[in-house]
Amino acid sequence: MNNQKQQKPTLSGQRFKTRKRDEKERFDPTQFQDCIIQGLSETGTDLEAVAKFLDASGAKLDYRRYAETLFDILVAGGMLAPGGTLADDMMRTDVCVFAAQEDLETMQAFAQVFNKLIRRYKYLEKGFEDEVKKLLLFLKGFSESERNKLAMLTGVLLANGTLNASILNSLYNENLVKEGVSAAFAVKLFKSWINEKDINAVASSLRRVSMDNRLMELFPANKQSVEHFTKYFTEAGLKELSEYVRNQQTIGARKELQKELQEQMSRGDPFKDIILYVKEEMKKNNIPEPVVIGLIWSSVMSTVEWNKKEELVAEQAIKHLKQYSPLLAAFTTQGQSELTLLLKIQEYCYDNIHFMKAFQKIVVLFYKAEVLSEEPILKWYKDAHVAKGKSVFLEQMKKFVEWLKNAEEESESEAEEAPDVFELSCLL
Repeated sequence: MNNQKQQKPTLSGQRFKTRKRDEKERFDPTQFQDCIIQGLSETGTDLEAVAKFLDASGAKLDYRRYAETLFDILVAGGMLAPGGTLADDMMRTDVCVFAAQEDLETMQAFAQVFNKLIRRYKYLEKGFEDEVKKLLLFLKGFSESERNKLAMLTGVLLANGTLNASILNSLYNENLVKEGVSAAFAVKLFKSWINEKDINAVASSLRRVSMDNRLMELFPANKQSVEHFTKYFTEAGLKELSEYVRNQQTIGARKELQKELQEQMSRGDPFKDIILYVKEEMKKNNIPEPVVIGLIWSSVMSTVEWNKKEELVAEQAIKHLKQYSPLLAAFTTQGQSELTLLLKIQEYCYDNIHFMKAFQKIVVLFYKAEVLSEEPILKWYKDAHVAKGKSVFLEQMKKFVEWLKNAEEESESEAEEAPDVFELSCLL
């Protein structure tokens, strides 16, 4: 047996030569900044020359790694510290957005520089969006003139598609909103955006990123009303934006009204309660009666599962609509409301083929229930109808319209009796 103590194996250090390609390059934005600023000092304020310099430099300098530094320089003249200030000990350049003239034409020219750069180096797209989001959060650190230039530039870049409207989320920062910076910035931004495009294009871009209903959040909670928004932006010269927001709020209110109407009808709430609720919503959201009658009609027709057989659906419709006639009558106090209802009935009967033969019966029912009156019916027949099913529905209504015209010349007592006879003949 070997009593000699066995020596344990040891690991001895061994140095491996690191391949040059595996060595990590030190992150040195200062050196990158010096190269860019030196190049810009040689181009001067000729933005065509600036664009050419940036295009050529992308082959030599690491734009992908130093994207933030590159965009800081082009916007502010140097690398930005947190909060938006320029470090005192860093090189700066006057060939930047913040040092340029404060006018739309100059900002349009700078937008072309960014546009060409990002088209040439597609990988910079995400970095540029992140940069703009950061700059918007730093707005309080910039002067009023610098904010104005950035707002105009951003508006142009949104218009030409270089930026996505989602960058506007940064403007909803609580501190920016509270101090009124967001709203003031938005005025300049939307002016340049709408100048490049139009309100419809702007609305479409906002809708794509679900921001079309958030514009009132540019103001503190106690000022988030249509009235305040409209007054502020109209006075700033953006009446079309004010009207757009007002329309958006109205559309939202209409959707909520219809949703609540359907729920109330499903629960079987008394008509007097429904009428009271609708009138309050009309007043609160400034919704006109012709719009409301369309919502009520849609809600009434969606509360029942209709028979698929044409010969049975007319009877089912008459029974159902007779029940809801008092509710409909409460919101046809204007001729335009009655005409709107007639058009809604026409469109519904055309779009739902089983109702094609029920149109006349519904109109007669509503006439008897005092939901509709002679004048709007005659106007609809003469020239206010739409093309959908026109020939079929006009033929259906021919005898009833003739009776209405004759009834105007007859005594009141005769006019009261005739609809009963006419309705029975229509329903047989």
